[in-house]
Amino acid sequence: MPTLDRQDNVFLLDIGDDENRFHPDWLASVNAALDEVEKAEGPRALVTAATGKFFSNGLDLDWLSAHGDRYEDYFVSVHALFARVLSLPVITVAALQGHAFAAGAMLSLAHDFRVMRADRGFWCLPEVDINIPFTRGMSALIQSRLVPQTAHEAMVTGRRYGGTDAETAGIVDHAVTEDAVRSTAMDIARVQLSKAGDTLGTIKARMYPIALTTLRDITDPLD
Repeated sequence: MPTLDRQDNVFLLDIGDDENRFHPDWLASVNAALDEVEKAEGPRALVTAATGKFFSNGLDLDWLSAHGDRYEDYFVSVHALFARVLSLPVITVAALQGHAFAAGAMLSLAHDFRVMRADRGFWCLPEVDINIPFTRGMSALIQSRLVPQTAHEAMVTGRRYGGTDAETAGIVDHAVTEDAVRSTAMDIARVQLSKAGDTLGTIKARMYPIALTTLRDITDPLD
């Protein structure tokens, strides 16, 4: 399960050491960690990281197949997490030490900055290949954070981007060696500590009104 640590004024959220799929318990744990980050005062920033082969493999499809009656509620909670991270009133950095697929890749996009391992691991939106269309909220998030050409290619082809290619495409900000992923993310966060607060939250809300409104729409989350 996810754990939250604090190193001086940088919160480090480790989201797990397996596929880190979005099980409801996992979502609740991440939200509890974000509650702690939000209620803290003063300069602060957030780094989201993982250990092992995956950053996150996205939706928990096994849980979904066993709980079809909770499908809509589940997507509401996933969308809410994306919206929360996208509008969090602190600088956020995703440290991608391994694969970021589907909703896991989308979670990385909700962060302000991304650092990815250069030599191994993929960032990928495979929905076109697994026959699961993006929800409107997911589409709005992706298109708000990537340039149109990259968003188009990623969404309609399901391309797997290695770290260097992801950096070239503007998906991640830095592609670095394995041992530098987390430290680079921490360095970025430390530089931005003073930005935390209501002003930053307002700036983000006004930058991404369409994505946030769509992600927070609970009337038909599967549309």
